[in-house]
Amino acid sequence: MATETKLHPRNQHKDGYDFVRLVAQLPELEAFTTLNPAGRTTINFQDDRAVRTLNRALLKTYYGIDYWDIPDNYLCPPIPGRADYIHYLADLLASSNNQEIPRGRDIKALDIGTGANLVYPLIGQSEYGWHFTGVDIDPVAIKSARHICEANKLKITLRQQKIPKNIFKGVIEPGDAFHVTLCNPPFHSSIEQARKGTERKWRNLGKDDTSKLNFGGQNAELWCPGGEIKFIASMIEQSVAFADQCLWFSSLVSKKDNLQTLYRILGKAKVKEYKVVEMAQGQKTSRFIAWTFIKESQRSIYVNGINR
Repeated sequence: MATETKLHPRNQHKDGYDFVRLVAQLPELEAFTTLNPAGRTTINFQDDRAVRTLNRALLKTYYGIDYWDIPDNYLCPPIPGRADYIHYLADLLASSNNQEIPRGRDIKALDIGTGANLVYPLIGQSEYGWHFTGVDIDPVAIKSARHICEANKLKITLRQQKIPKNIFKGVIEPGDAFHVTLCNPPFHSSIEQARKGTERKWRNLGKDDTSKLNFGGQNAELWCPGGEIKFIASMIEQSVAFADQCLWFSSLVSKKDNLQTLYRILGKAKVKEYKVVEMAQGQKTSRFIAWTFIKESQRSIYVNGINR
């Protein structure tokens, strides 16, 4: 029998949504609340306005973000799952630092495909004080992310990737050194596959109108040639050129079946170590893969200031 798995112990959302607290912080959320059959407060997750307002309330209540919004038809991510990735990355860095989580702006994180929502940097800088550099190929996404930073007086570095086939080149500068990179790669291999996946999602939610591609999500957020496996393979191959400029590279992997292929690619790249970290929310399981070219004996030195 499958057992229900839970969010990371440090995840502030591990006990579910506290709608009393959320509405107190953002009263406009109340208009979107309803009672489920069990008599518990929830929202209609089929309503993109409700989801966006919930995210705004979560970011304000738990992460001190007074202003947050995204352009229409851009990805509106689930906050609890995004927070889990950050917390497990903190554990990963702790494994290279005598089990102590490194905190503060001296710790540098690179978010590949930060999106218009900027969620990973918002959570990570709030929880651990890390300095984030957010990268995206979409100028509209960068403009939105910059507006969020300016409205909240946040010091997050933003860089536009001008050449879509490049992942690190052009955004990691010669003097840069990062402790960790993170990425939520495009899942689908084509716009047709993305549309079919969204149609299944809507049907599972019991909604008849499947014409809408997503609550949000531009093409670059949802698909790329070759899909997730091709994108992560390219990331691994391109990371070799920046082997001494980052302690841990990482990416979400939505399809477990892709791992065996990625292991072979990591072997060819001659990484020193790789790890797969499982994450879960309810019955849904996800994971990220992380790899490093830094010798284990040198990792704590890297975390504590050498090569920063």
